Amino acid sequence: MTTAQISLPKGVGPHAEKLFDAITQASTAEELNRAGGKAEGFVLGLETAKAIKSQIAESLYVVYDDAASQRASELA
Repeated sequence: MTTAQISLPKGVGPHAEKLFDAITQASTAEELNRAGGKAEGFVLGLETAKAIKSQIAESLYVVYDDAASQRASELA
């Protein structure tokens, strides 16, 4: 699953995709951790501002976490 498959508010999708790309293209574990942290903060901010519903936030968390796990295994 990717961020493109999640129904996001207008203007949020490109930022969500950019963060997803940063995770999947990380070249080091440190870069991956930084990208993952940014993605998590992004979702938390959207959820806190009530810009997205908790169901959408959970979907984003899963997408980012799955991408990070996959990339971590590739880097190992």
